[in-house]
Amino acid sequence: MQIDKIRGHQTDQLFKAMLELKDLDECYEFFDDLVTISELQSLAQRLEVAQMLMMKKTYDKIQGETGASTATISRVRRCVDYGSGGYGKVLGRLYPQVDEEEVENK
Repeated sequence: MQIDKIRGHQTDQLFKAMLELKDLDECYEFFDDLVTISELQSLAQRLEVAQMLMMKKTYDKIQGETGASTATISRVRRCVDYGSGGYGKVLGRLYPQVDEEEVENK
C-alpha cells in the first residue's frame, strides 16, 4: 500500500477529521478551508473517472465527459485494478443499487 509511506499522526488526524463530517455542507466548509478549488476538482475528477472505469467506459468517453487526461485515467485505472480497493469500496457504498449487469451495460 502506497499510503503506508505517509501513515502517521498527521494523516491519522486528517482522516479522523474527515470521519467527523456530518453532511455535505460540512464537507464543503472543511474542504473549502483545507484545499484549493483546483485540488478539490482534481480529487472529484479522479473519483468520477474511477466510477466510469468500473462501468467499463472507454478512455475516449471518460476523457470527453470528465476532461481528465489519459495520464490521469491510466493512473486511476492502475489504482482500480491493483490498488487497495478504496475506490471500489466507496463507490459500492455510494451506489449499492447498481449491480454488475447494470454497470456493464452503461
